[in-house]
Amino acid sequence: MSRILIVEDERHLADGLRFNLEAEGYDVDVVESGEDALAAIDANPTAYELVILDVMLPGIDGFGVVAKLRRDRRFVPVMMLTARGRSEDVLHGFDEGADDYLPKPFELPILLTRVRGLIRRAEWIRQAAVSKTADAASYSFGDKTIDFERLELRTGDNKVLLTPLEAALMRYFVQHDGRPVSRESILEAVWGLRDDTDTRAIDNFVVRLRRYIEDDATKPRHLQTVRGIGYRFVSNPS
Repeated sequence: MSRILIVEDERHLADGLRFNLEAEGYDVDVVESGEDALAAIDANPTAYELVILDVMLPGIDGFGVVAKLRRDRRFVPVMMLTARGRSEDVLHGFDEGADDYLPKPFELPILLTRVRGLIRRAEWIRQAAVSKTADAASYSFGDKTIDFERLELRTGDNKVLLTPLEAALMRYFVQHDGRPVSRESILEAVWGLRDDTDTRAIDNFVVRLRRYIEDDATKPRHLQTVRGIGYRFVSNPS
């Protein structure tokens, strides 16, 4: 049984989310502040398979919560609820380490689809972490090495810590080295989502990966855009 933590200070919205998620078979806890959310996760870091996190909260806001979780290397999936889907909120949330976002007001079927997808993806990442296949541990290209188990990208003496979703997306690109992959295929394989999902989430993650792996993120050589399709990873560009 999957347990979900809802962090929402609007009581009517929190109660509605709890009711509908419990009707789908999830166990649900609700807190009203970022401080209470961090305390709940600190008390039992493995208790939750998903956090549904409002951006606007009293005290520590949603951005602060997800940033603190990632600094502490706690990678429970986080879906952020943003007011009006403002682009600055979305980008800020992804920069801090959120896995998905949903603008208010939202339709219940869309939220439930996102919830199922994030929980499925988390399970896929756990399975990949214990896989003994050759590509599960690490991958090197150029002067860079990605350690998928440690969630690290190393370039010389420099090290970047990856979120599980960044590592999963990078693994997918590596597995398709040299081949174009569509945003839709990425959504299904990495996010575990199949319909009614905003593909801008993928674009934002690609921007972040380019910062890590490209010498000049404005002129990408490894992670190229394929117009009208999606992206192509090239380990050894000419």
